[in-house]
Amino acid sequence: MRIVGLTGGISSGKSTVSNLFKSHGILVVDADIVARNVLKKGTGGWKKVVAAFGEEILQDDGEVNRPKLGQIVFSDASKRQILNRLLAPHISSGIIKEVLRLWLKGSKIIVLDIPLLFETKMDRWTNPTIVVWVDPETQLRRLVARDKSTDEDARNRIEAQMPLDLKRSKADIVIDNTGSLEDLNERFKEVLFEVARPLTWKEFTLSRQGVLLALFSIFVGVMALKKTVHSHVV
Repeated sequence: MRIVGLTGGISSGKSTVSNLFKSHGILVVDADIVARNVLKKGTGGWKKVVAAFGEEILQDDGEVNRPKLGQIVFSDASKRQILNRLLAPHISSGIIKEVLRLWLKGSKIIVLDIPLLFETKMDRWTNPTIVVWVDPETQLRRLVARDKSTDEDARNRIEAQMPLDLKRSKADIVIDNTGSLEDLNERFKEVLFEVARPLTWKEFTLSRQGVLLALFSIFVGVMALKKTVHSHVV
């Protein structure tokens, strides 16, 4: 099984690339969706976050007000670290469960869409690792336009993340998304060709089909050994 890492920064275009993978039939595990699920009312993650930040972060229906929580943690590094520490185990286990579920279904290629791929060291399980990159000026401009926020708020959110230039230095594949959507689509075609290439033998052995083949080979070997032993005994 090939596990591909996909990451980037806020407003870099990572979600667009993730959707392109989905549109081409590649299965994606989205860490943002997992994170939303672990913050649902009544979950273990919800209880920990409410205990740490107080009920003022809740909406009238008891769900976490994510924009309000975001404002709190993106303006205070210490509170952001607390939130990450509380939710990281729940998010990691959620991602692992999703990968296992897809593995059991026989999926050969899975893309892990994880904003904190490098920060959580989950890149050690992915190959290749893809970073969607834009220059800082473009990133700021797009974020302000997307969220209708002030430059200060946008900068706080950007500076709360690992710099994209550092992520780019850690990547196996870099998608430069400073251009148009057409430019991105052209670059994506090249990346898709690389990601969808036939599995290596090592990757195949890690797939469900590879494990089943190995078990079948072992079974055949054991049966052959029994037959050989029996013939010698007789």
